[in-house]
Amino acid sequence: MDVGRFGLLQEDLPPAPPTGGIDLRAWFGPEGCSHPLELEIGSGKGTFLVTQAAQQKLVNYIGIEWSKPFWRFAADRCRRHGLENVRLVRAEAGAFVRQYVPNACLRQVHIYFPDPWPKTRHNKRRLIQAPFLRDLYRVLETGGSIRIVTDHADYFQWTLDHAAQVADLFAAADLDHSAGPGEIVGTNFERKYQREGRPFHALVLRKLGP
Repeated sequence: MDVGRFGLLQEDLPPAPPTGGIDLRAWFGPEGCSHPLELEIGSGKGTFLVTQAAQQKLVNYIGIEWSKPFWRFAADRCRRHGLENVRLVRAEAGAFVRQYVPNACLRQVHIYFPDPWPKTRHNKRRLIQAPFLRDLYRVLETGGSIRIVTDHADYFQWTLDHAAQVADLFAAADLDHSAGPGEIVGTNFERKYQREGRPFHALVLRKLGP
């Protein structure tokens, strides 16, 4: 698969600066650098990005995916669709946010169906934890939001518990629109779980203050 300029590897990025992150908007060239920027964590095969970026041509999207086969597939998929407003990065999400994302540069962060790590001894590996939510607070613009959907009831309760620890930073809300008819966000996982009849749990955390 040819990922072209649509796929980037974390090891190929410049050294992370001690503060300030890197200019992510420059990835989209002179015509796109002024557009709003959104981040999807856990892009999988890129279904959400392909759908969303095609509908929102004046919004730039960065997708983070650790699985190399999925990252390559999603980046090639965006290339084949000619989605110049998408870049896929193979990286560990926490490290990428901490080291490379500048302050107040993201309008939204999308986290859809993250790995629930259901065994109690593995819960510490869950992505959504209070320290990570604080990291996301830093990189969101004022009024920016984190959009979370999961089919896992225990993980959703975990998410609510950790969101409560940063209640001074975020206001909680419900998702306000869907990706398509009958869909919440339009990912492969959602479509699969919908066929299986699983219930979904959704939450929006909206950044308060500067």
